[in-house]
Formats: sequence, C-alpha cells, structure tokens
Amino acid sequence: MKNIAVIGYGVIGKRVADAISKQDDMKLSGVCDIISDWRIQNAVRKEYDIYAATPEAADNMKAEGITVKGNMQLLIEKSDLVVDCTPKKIAEQNVIIYKTQNIKFILQGGEKHETTNHSFSAENNYQSALNLEATRVVSCNTTSILRTLTTLKKAGLLEYARGTLLRRATDPWESHLGGIMNTMVPEREIPSHQGPDAKSVDPDLDVITSAVKVPETLSHMHYWNVKLKKNTTKEEVLKAFKTSSRIKLIRYDQGLVSNNTIKEMFLDMGRPWGDMYEVALWEDMLKIVGDELFYAYVVDNQAIVIPETIDAIRALTGIETDALKSITKTNISLGIN
Repeated sequence: MKNIAVIGYGVIGKRVADAISKQDDMKLSGVCDIISDWRIQNAVRKEYDIYAATPEAADNMKAEGITVKGNMQLLIEKSDLVVDCTPKKIAEQNVIIYKTQNIKFILQGGEKHETTNHSFSAENNYQSALNLEATRVVSCNTTSILRTLTTLKKAGLLEYARGTLLRRATDPWESHLGGIMNTMVPEREIPSHQGPDAKSVDPDLDVITSAVKVPETLSHMHYWNVKLKKNTTKEEVLKAFKTSSRIKLIRYDQGLVSNNTIKEMFLDMGRPWGDMYEVALWEDMLKIVGDELFYAYVVDNQAIVIPETIDAIRALTGIETDALKSITKTNISLGIN
C-alpha cells in the first residue's frame, strides 16, 4: 500500500484523487492547493486530508472553516509519490522541491518531456517506467494518438499517420473566462505539438498533426489518415483497435452523432462527471481506400489521462510490474469495460 499525494486539486487533480481512492494497492495521503472555494470544499466533503501550498492559502482555508492538516512539505514527507496536477509552469517550480525531498513524482502533459526525461502511456511503454523517479503522463490528445496508433503498429498495419485535431477552446467550468466565440484559431505551426509529443513516447512513430481551436468545451475531435503497410480489411483494422481496452467503438447510426450525444451516453452510464476514459472511435465511419485508412474519434480532455496516471503510479512505485495486470486493475476500478 503506497501513500500518494495530489498537488493541485483542479480539473485533473480531483479526478486523480478520486481514482486513487478506488484502488486497493494505494492510498490518498492528501490533497494540496492554494484555493479555499467550492472546489477544495468538495474535497473536504469527501473527507480528504487538506494541505495548504502557502501560509496565505492556509489562512484563507482556515477562515472558510477548512481543517488544514499542514503544508506541502508535511504532505510530501508522509507520501511515497506525488502526482502534480498544478497549472503549467507551477509544476516546473515544484519539481525542484520534489527532487530536493527525494520523492518520486508524476507530471501532466502540459510540462516538457525534458522535465522528467520519460513520458508515459500505459499500453505503450509501461515497462520502461518501472521504478523510475519521475515520469510525465502525456496530454489528452497525445494519449489518444498513442492508444490508436499503437494498436495499428502492433498489428503490423501502420506505415505513417497524419491527423487533424479540432481542439476544445478551454475547460467547461471556466469557459466564461477564456473561451472563444464565433471563430476558429489554427495553431500556427505544422506539425502541432501533439505529433512530436507522441514521438517522445515512441520515437519510431511517423506521425504529423495539425490543430485548430474551436468554440466548444466538451471534448476534442480527431480525424486521421493512415498509410497502411499492407492491404487489409475494415474487419482487421477493427480487430486491431479492439486489442485496446481503452478504445470504445461507437456507431453513428446508433444516434452517437456528436460529442454532446456521446457525453450524454456516459452520463447515463453513471460515470462521475460523465467522464469518458476511453477514446470513442466511430466504427461505421471508418473507411479503407486502397492502402489508406480514414477514421475519426472523440477525446474527453478531462478524463482520458486518469487511468494512465493510476498505471503510472504503479509503474514508478513498482507495486505492479506487469502492464496488463495494472491496466486491468485500473479498468475494473473505474468501470472501463
């Protein structure tokens, strides 16, 4: 049983904390943040131990009636590993603390690969993360790229891949702050950062991405054009995708015609926050033309990295050395079929 700390209790942090609490081989030692509003108050309601990142934050929390167990230093001392879910650039500063305190840590995909020198995707490189001091769980979009392309690569089908990403403008809860309306914003550089990021996990991938920010917040959508290594059938491609337990094949003709209808399905399934941990890939939209494969899927930007993070905890702490066993255990705990 390993004690795991969560630093940063935002969109990802709260989900990671809940996921840790569902495991039987790790324990949530506490959550740490600077906020004292409804977000951290929900952590109190869940009876999580609360730690303050700064003295000022501690004072604000206490003023709101929150029992503060201590500071970040104390939380680190009672933990075996830290999952840092803080906003960009804050994690980079925290890394200095983690290294000084000689504690293992996991960063999120917004940080640079060079910060940890290892980037993680459970179905791709679990073994190389065993007992490391640190890793970085790649971003939501990069996770989806690795899941789908890895299945095709393992099946001997992938020559190269070219993808276009329609990226949500911001997280749903803060769309009143930084969202965009009545416009689309293309990323200036091609490739966009997701393709090179995928290569930080698997350098052998020949993948180029382009991205456009669109005025919605529910998810990302990807369109992919893959050059196949050999002539194949739609059935063989679907068989390859089915080897991943974290790709969910959906059908357009079943009414799943948009990201909001897919979100509604997962809400009806009883998932917390309607979270979709899987890549939702349209099997009836998938087409093969000659040696080219075309497909599209939806990515839940708030949820897809949660199971990856749990697996990364097991790999770094060494409590499970077998990738499939960890993935299966995580899937069962989170209700992934």
